[in-house]
Amino acid sequence: MSDTDERVDLGFGQAVYDDEGIRLGTVRGFDEHGFYVTTDEGIGAMSGEHLATGGAGEAELMWRCWDCGEMGDIEELPDSCPACGAARESIYYWIED
Repeated sequence: MSDTDERVDLGFGQAVYDDEGIRLGTVRGFDEHGFYVTTDEGIGAMSGEHLATGGAGEAELMWRCWDCGEMGDIEELPDSCPACGAARESIYYWIED
């Protein structure tokens, strides 16, 4: 980060833009290196309402802890991992099928 950059708090699903104002995508996860952005149009539209009905090939959007693998319902995104206490930055989107 340069001296002219300012710190910006990011959250899941937030739009990210480059210096020219061009939309790059939406935040889909975090780790110790930074954040991940999805550019797939359909991914940003997924929510907790897109739950699997049990049919083959259907998926459920969840959160997952990078440190311990704990998973949970995306509607209840924790501030830290309830299993291992890892910071929110260790939690990312996960599609479970």
